[in-house]
Parts: sequence; structure tokens; C-alpha cells
Amino acid sequence: MPILHSLARSVGLPLALALGGCSQLPSPAAAPLEVNLAVINDLHGHVHSGPFSYRPPAGGEITLAAGGIDALSGLLAELRRQDPELLFVGAGDLIGGSPPLSGLWADEPTLEALNLMGLDVSAVGNHELDNGRQELLRQVHGGCASPRPDKACRFDGRHRGTRFPYIAANLIDSASGQPLFAPYHIEEVRGLKIAFVGAVTADLPYLVPRSSMQGLRTLDEAEAINAQIPALERQGADAIIAVVHSGGRTAAAFDRPDCSDLSGDIVGVARRLDPQVDLLISAHTHEGYLCRVGSLPVTQAASYGRLLTHLTLRIDPASRQVLGVEARNLLVDPQHYPGSAEVTALKQAIEQRGRETLGRPMARLGARRVPRRPDAAGESPMGDLVADAQLAATRHLGARAALTNLGGIRGELALEPGQSQVSFGQLVTAQPFDNHLVVLSLSGTQLRELLEQQWQGGEFRPLQVSASLSYRWDASQPSGQRVLPGSLRIDGRPVRDQESYRITVNSFLAGGGDHFEVLTRGAERLDTQLRDRQALIDYLQTRDRGGEPAGRGESARRIGRADAAVATGR
Repeated sequence: MPILHSLARSVGLPLALALGGCSQLPSPAAAPLEVNLAVINDLHGHVHSGPFSYRPPAGGEITLAAGGIDALSGLLAELRRQDPELLFVGAGDLIGGSPPLSGLWADEPTLEALNLMGLDVSAVGNHELDNGRQELLRQVHGGCASPRPDKACRFDGRHRGTRFPYIAANLIDSASGQPLFAPYHIEEVRGLKIAFVGAVTADLPYLVPRSSMQGLRTLDEAEAINAQIPALERQGADAIIAVVHSGGRTAAAFDRPDCSDLSGDIVGVARRLDPQVDLLISAHTHEGYLCRVGSLPVTQAASYGRLLTHLTLRIDPASRQVLGVEARNLLVDPQHYPGSAEVTALKQAIEQRGRETLGRPMARLGARRVPRRPDAAGESPMGDLVADAQLAATRHLGARAALTNLGGIRGELALEPGQSQVSFGQLVTAQPFDNHLVVLSLSGTQLRELLEQQWQGGEFRPLQVSASLSYRWDASQPSGQRVLPGSLRIDGRPVRDQESYRITVNSFLAGGGDHFEVLTRGAERLDTQLRDRQALIDYLQTRDRGGEPAGRGESARRIGRADAAVATGR
């Protein structure tokens, strides 16, 4: 058997055998049957490879190119040479939030690549619903009637849909009370019935635009999965695998077997799953891990197709019980896995179609690189740039400040060697969602409450602010009191509790996205119909023409942090 280039080790979950006394030697047991799975999650339409960093045991950090639909198809081909009955599984967010090579064409090229690679089933992720249920149903079933006519069926004139089903036991159609998609899917391998039960994060209403949830609701992930167990038992399922678009975090290396320090939402799901569930495939947090919660294996394959989780289930042919699970996270290395002919040809066609449109130069930048990563106070140079652009686009409508979420900014802007202007493709990559800008009124009290909502469940989700707004915060203060009194200012003046302020946010935030609920109470709401990406393009071009290109290499320090962690340099 060929040795896969994985940088990974195997994790075998031990089977405890109870042996009773017997006067006769038992007859030899039949060898366990093996079922192999290849799993990806959070592909997000990444046609090309991208950087993947890891820390080897010897120390330091290694960064190399990984992923790309061609390399992914090559690795799958290698795994299928070893086992032609390999099952290929997705854990959601295969599309949505995508780079322009996929996003410009409604992610139809990515879905076609997955068809060509023989994807068997996928859970629904939150980004599948970025553009609402009708668009997702079109993407699945095919056709061109879309709320995005500028993107749908523009790649090759038609869209055939997916050859694989999406599953989600907890995504419910409010009118019928039934799941929008099938709750589970069963594949038969070597005479065994392998059942996959899907679920999207129950937090979905806070992760997509409010319009995307019209007529939909979510149930608790574990409860919805457990409710399917009796039906699966009646159908004779020999193994039950939960595929959940929710995830966790760990300090363990992506290839460390049997990690035990997993934290996050997926841990609560795992602990509440029926013991009949043999394996939990997770997603959403873009982490690579091979962990256990109790005796249940829980895995994730990072993001963007840079890792693939290879799982082997060993099943007793007599009892039809899962004896153990072996898990490896394999590096999808383009140097080791040449693409299949069909997928490589598709990738070349995508690149050719995109070259002319995406390569158009748009504007100079004020720095060679405008990073997305926030500083210790939560402020990002890209966040500064985007918030300033949104304020500039809406000042004539009375806006005095703009705030945006880092999740709406998918990457940095960086000029390559010899490049003098940022390209259209780079701007689309950084801002792929094309949200509307909304101007609304908040009182000073509500604005302060909004900033306090950045601390959610032990996690800090910093909003990015325009140059007109500044404040300082202290994480050591009690919840609800972390914005320091007197520090919150707009246009250099202290914000007053009862005064009304016109604020610009994107339509996702305006609907309470990312749990910023106070924005749903904003008064005098105006949907400007202006797009956030176009606001960024206009701002960059205006600044460039004025001889002062926008964008910095460091944050502008609009947000200050005063707690001891900064003061002591930790």
C-alpha cells in the first residue's frame, strides 16, 4: 500500500474485550470488515491551494501550499486505488464565503468539481444559506432561476445541480414542521449499512442574514440527531455517523491522535449524543484535530481543502458492531497528488474564465500589505479600511460612524512583487458577501451596549470601527462594564447616553448577525442598497485619485486596551 504524504499518525480507539472462561478453544473469529471514509469541511469554494502552517515536533513553524481541487482529486484517486468503495463526505460550508474564482459564478464551479470527485453526501453548513433557501435549493437541484442573475448559470450557461444530497436533521421548514433536507443518508459498503445523520449549527440564525432564515428554524443538534436513531435502527444501520457543522478548538497538533483537550460547542453536542453514534465529524471552526470526547471520536479537517480526514471503521461481521475507528488527517499536497484529468481540466477552464475579469487593476494602496489579523485590542488594519470606506459611502445620508464585523472580511490586501495596484479579484476575495449597507439610529446607551456585546460566551468578537469612533476597554472588568467610562467618542466628542447617533453597518449585522442583537432595535433604518464591496472600491479609487492611497500596514489604534494583559506584555 502506498504511503500517503500526511504528516499524520493513526489513532486507533481501543476495544476492551471481556473474555469468559471456557473449556474449549473458540473458533477463529472472522476478520473485521473495514469501511473507509474521506472527509472535508469548510472548503468555501477554494479552487486554488493556499498556505497551511504547522509546528513540527522539532520546533519552529513550517508553511507550505496545500489544497486546491486538483490536488484534492488526486488524493482521492490514491485513496480509491487502495479502496474502491471509499466514501467521500462533506461537513458543510463547501460553498459560500468563497474566493472570486468560485463566488463570481454562484459557486457552481465548486459544486461541479465535487460532483466530478464523487462526493457521496454533505451536511448543510451556515454559509450554504448565505443567499437564502431558494438559492441553495437551486444550487442543489439545478436551474438558473436565481436571486443572483448576474452570477447564476454564467459560468457555462447552465447549472445541473449536485449529484450528492445535503442532509440536516435540525434545519426545519416552519410551515411543514419537517426538515428542509433529508435528515440522514445511508450508504451500503461491503454489505454494511453506513448511516450519516446531518446537522447545521443551532446558532445558524445569528450566522446568516435574517432574510435567509425566513420560514426556517433550527433545533438542538444532538436532540435532532438522537431523534433519528430509532428510524436508523429499524433500517438496520450497522454504523451511525453524526456529521455536524459545528466545531471546537484544541492546542493539539492537527495530526496528534486521540487528543483530549477539545473545547467549544461541539463538545456539548458530543456529550449529549446517543451512545449508538459511533463517530462525530465536525466542522465550522476551521481547525484540524483528531480528538475524543469520552469514548466518541471527534474529527475536523481544518478548512479550504488543505487537509482531508481519512477514517477507517472496523466492524465485526457477526455482531455488526463498530469495534474501533482509525483516524488520520492527511495533508492535501499539490506536489504529491497530481489532479485527475477531469478536475484539472475544470480548474483550467475556471482560471481562463476568471483571468480577464479578476486581474483588472483597481487602485493603489497606502501600504504593500493591509493585514486582516487584529492587534491585541481587537483592531485590524483591514477592519479600519473597510469601516472607513463604509462611512465615506454613507456620510451624505447622515452617518457619523461605521462598524463592521471581521467575519465579513475574508482576507487581507497584499500587493505581489511587481504589482502596483490591487486587483478586482483581490477585492472580491477580501469582501465576497456583497452585503447592503444599512444606516440606523442608536442612542448613546445602545451604542455602548453594542460594544459590550463583543464579549460573548467567553469569546471576544471585536467590531471594526471607522476613524470617527474611538474607545478603550478593560477585559478585567465585569461583563457589561468593559468599555471604560468616558472613553467612547464620536468625532472626538464623548458619546452621551440619550443622544441619537446615525451608524452604518452591513445588512448581516443590521439583522442581529453574530449575536449583535442591539442592532435589531436601531431606529430610522435605511437600507441604502449600496454594496459593501463597491463602497470599498469607490473609497480606494477616490483616495488614489486624490494622491493619498488608503490602507495601512498597522492598525490606527482607534481601540485601546487597558487591562493587565497588555500592560505586562503578555
